[in-house]
Amino acid sequence: MDEVAGSRAVYPSLRDKRVLVTGGGSGIGEGIVEGFARQGSNVTFFDICEDESRALASRTGAQFVSNDLTDIATTKRTIGKLIEDGGAFDVLVNNAANDDRHAFVDVTEDYWDNRLNVNLKHLFFCAQAAAPAMQAKGGGAILNLGSISWHLALEDLVLYQTCKAAIEGMTRSLARDLGKDNIRVNCIVPGNVRTPRQQKWYSEEAEAEIVSAQCLPGRLVPEDIAAMALFLASDDARLTTGHNYWIDAGWR
Repeated sequence: MDEVAGSRAVYPSLRDKRVLVTGGGSGIGEGIVEGFARQGSNVTFFDICEDESRALASRTGAQFVSNDLTDIATTKRTIGKLIEDGGAFDVLVNNAANDDRHAFVDVTEDYWDNRLNVNLKHLFFCAQAAAPAMQAKGGGAILNLGSISWHLALEDLVLYQTCKAAIEGMTRSLARDLGKDNIRVNCIVPGNVRTPRQQKWYSEEAEAEIVSAQCLPGRLVPEDIAAMALFLASDDARLTTGHNYWIDAGWR
């Protein structure tokens, strides 16, 4: 929880809403799970990191489901069972991703398939699995996590950036296809967010360079991304769909 969490907005429309977050066990996903839990939402999250996820579930009251998102058939069955047991999800947050660095010359066909499975494919099929119950209920919200990285052409991330660029296009298409059923679909585009994983890539000097490249001097943390997710999932954003929302402190 960040130092301003106590003064962040409360959305009455999110109380008791059923929320599913993929990759919710750590980093940005953890911040999103915590954010919805503070709103009084009924939160379920997927992850494959058992220890971190169980600790988060214990701390927040969220439901942790161990699930490998690259196994599409099992993922769809799991979502179906969760809906059967507890009802439609009102909000799906497609957050899970992996930004392992890789050089262009080293990419094999197998690695290509693996990275697209990890960073893109499951977003579509999670939406496909969750949408019918949302439609039957009368609406919902799907939030896809993009990335500033491809807009900046950061190095050694070509497959990750290919997926993140595609997510923005998929968001536009799903917003059109699902809008008639009052399902809103938006994309959140984080800048460089300070998480334990990201800190392994950056020295103190590199951290300072990130801040110096921003219009605002603050360092982004997961709660900043969660704040946008909460707004876009709430009824305050009832006519907001099909667009990208940047939280990057004005990274130039």
